[in-house]
Amino acid sequence: MLRFIAAALLAASASAFAAEGDINLVIENHKFTPDRIESPAGKKVKLVIDNRDATAEEFESHDLKIEKVIPAKSKGTVFLGPLKAGEYKFVGEFNEKTAKGVIVAK
Repeated sequence: MLRFIAAALLAASASAFAAEGDINLVIENHKFTPDRIESPAGKKVKLVIDNRDATAEEFESHDLKIEKVIPAKSKGTVFLGPLKAGEYKFVGEFNEKTAKGVIVAK
């Protein structure tokens, strides 16, 4: 019975987190929109990346040590943090000249 209660509490907190912490990022015409994202420092957030281009893109951040390929016309999810206050650059590795951005944790 205790396991059931613990599992129910965990599921409830996970669904509350997903709704509260989502940040949406769009890739279109080989650019990120928005290209500047604000995130709360010290909290874990879910970044939902919507690739609207006809080609795949790789979300990459050396600052965050994250790489994630997002296939064409699809969405991908990356979890961030908890981050210390500061700026964290990211790029679309397949189109680095145009696909650039920064996450600002405050």
